Amino acid sequence: MASAQTKILLSVGDRYATATLVDNDATAALLTQLAAGPITVSMVDYGGFEKVGELPQSLPTSNSQITTAPGDIMLYQGNNMVIFYGSNTWSYTRLGHIDNATADGVRAFLGSGDISLTLSLDTSAAIETVTADVPGNVMVCDLSGCRVTRRPLPSGICIIAGRKVLVRNN
Repeated sequence: MASAQTKILLSVGDRYATATLVDNDATAALLTQLAAGPITVSMVDYGGFEKVGELPQSLPTSNSQITTAPGDIMLYQGNNMVIFYGSNTWSYTRLGHIDNATADGVRAFLGSGDISLTLSLDTSAAIETVTADVPGNVMVCDLSGCRVTRRPLPSGICIIAGRKVLVRNN
């Protein structure tokens, strides 16, 4: 199942991010749980470099010594999800990584103090749909940051005025 669905949606309040999962037994079990509906995890700051929270059910572990980077999502002791905004070296099971993560971006997304993080399979909530023409003076880029000048815009995800937008040409 992990190879069929590798993206999940993370939400904290009105902030959203997508994450790409690795393919292992832990993520397969997590995806099975998410197929039944969203999971909310209460998370707290720990050590000045991570947020940690207990999952509702334990996941299979395949721990190895890992040095984390901002945006890494790890499983600790089978039942704790850890999201890093700093770095640490410890024995974890890798779950995935927040897409396009930077240390400052992950800190801003997670906020300070205790949070409720919701995980779901519905990544469409993080993308808006274009319903009107884009004025010619608004900068439009593709996901690699290259400017798009062609009109009508090509179908796919574009960055318009700093926001990810799904463009559908019927």
